[in-house]
Amino acid sequence: MSSPSPSRSAGSPLTQSLKARDNSTAMAAATQHIIKDVGEIHSRLLDHRPFIQGETRYFIKEFEEKRGHREISFLGNFNNSISETKENTLTECTDLMQDQLASILKTLESANNAIHRLQHREQEQLKDSVTKKGTENEKLRTHWEIFMKEQEQKRLAVDEEHRKAVLRLKEQYNEMGKDLSKIALL
Repeated sequence: MSSPSPSRSAGSPLTQSLKARDNSTAMAAATQHIIKDVGEIHSRLLDHRPFIQGETRYFIKEFEEKRGHREISFLGNFNNSISETKENTLTECTDLMQDQLASILKTLESANNAIHRLQHREQEQLKDSVTKKGTENEKLRTHWEIFMKEQEQKRLAVDEEHRKAVLRLKEQYNEMGKDLSKIALL
């Protein structure tokens, strides 16, 4: 057997330093292993960023895919509707409006003409009635004057007749008074 070499003996400083180095390396490896485990435990228990980031990416992906298809189809339908309206409905409405406006314009013009004729007739009738009333008033005034003259003549005739009757009655009563005084004397 061979004798232990002086450098590898149990008590040699090199061996002790190697052992210490092996122990510190083992301890460093164990410490690193523990730190790594603690980091993993910490990230699993307390750090939710990877999980949240994954869920967020999934949500955005689903949202964009589903909504993107819906919005694209909605915008496509809306664009088709606008194009159809622009091409067909707008021209139809414009043509219909032009036709209707022309007939409405004709109706309004005929109504306006009828109103002007009616207004003209009313003005003519008003002029005629004013003229007629003026003429009738003149006739009435003339008739009234004639009537008043006739009444004055009749009044004068009645007054004259009344005066004559009063005179006759006075004469009659005077004669009767004379006759009574004669009879009373007798």
